[in-house]
Amino acid sequence: MEQARGTKKLGGYPAVAVVISITLSLIVMGLLGILLLYSGALEHKIRNDIRVQVYLKSNLTETQRLQIENKLLSQDYVSKEPGSITFVSKEEAAKKVIEDTGQDFEKLLGDNPLKEAYLVTISPDFQTVAQIDKIKEEIQAMNGVFQVFYVEEFIQSINTNVTTISIILLAMILILLITVVLLINSTLRLAMFSQRALIRSMQLVGAKNWFILKPFLARACSYGLLAGILAGGLLWGLSQYAQREFQDLAILHNQEHFTKLLGALLLIGTVVAVISTLFSVRRYLHTSLDQLY
Repeated sequence: MEQARGTKKLGGYPAVAVVISITLSLIVMGLLGILLLYSGALEHKIRNDIRVQVYLKSNLTETQRLQIENKLLSQDYVSKEPGSITFVSKEEAAKKVIEDTGQDFEKLLGDNPLKEAYLVTISPDFQTVAQIDKIKEEIQAMNGVFQVFYVEEFIQSINTNVTTISIILLAMILILLITVVLLINSTLRLAMFSQRALIRSMQLVGAKNWFILKPFLARACSYGLLAGILAGGLLWGLSQYAQREFQDLAILHNQEHFTKLLGALLLIGTVVAVISTLFSVRRYLHTSLDQLY
């Protein structure tokens, strides 16, 4: 009876070291994941600020102006986000110019020469310079449109910087993912090394391979889950603190995406722990007695 009980005991398994190692690995990966989420949110925000200025001809009626607005809204290249088209009246434009320059040009000129305009947000799928040039020509051909303007250098700069940053972040995530998998795998292989004698003892008393594997896989799964929960809890607390200290982060934070990230970390920790344990135990199951020591 004592011997049977002993065969089910996993012995001196370094549980704390394994959980801490997996937790730290997931935290590092989670931090880079958060950086990727925030950079994506920042890119989305910047791209939503890419607008073309559509200046209207003078003396258009309200009906004519609304016809232009509706035609713009029906175009595929116009963002479907709320507030994608903003109307700026002559009075609003004059007020803005006066605030920026500090000079009341209306008093000097005796009139307001500015034109009414629409600020049109372009969908991210149509934000290359070539596409916007084509969009500019299409809008300028509409009846009632005086001129279309956009800052070409600004769009070129955004596209170049976003592409560069995305490549760097994706490369870092790939490298880190490989590093995390190797680190967790190494930790669990060392843990299984301390259990090699126990595995051989279970084989000698006639235990089947699956019977030997089950407790180790169950323990690996529980440790991976525990590490994922600990890492997720620490990252959530860090995120809440950072948002309180830096208000701009709260604007970029997306709770749905953040929750998915924590779920992914939980899954990664569990799957890698189980797979690493499976291969490590199977190795000792097929190791000869001479190689075992």
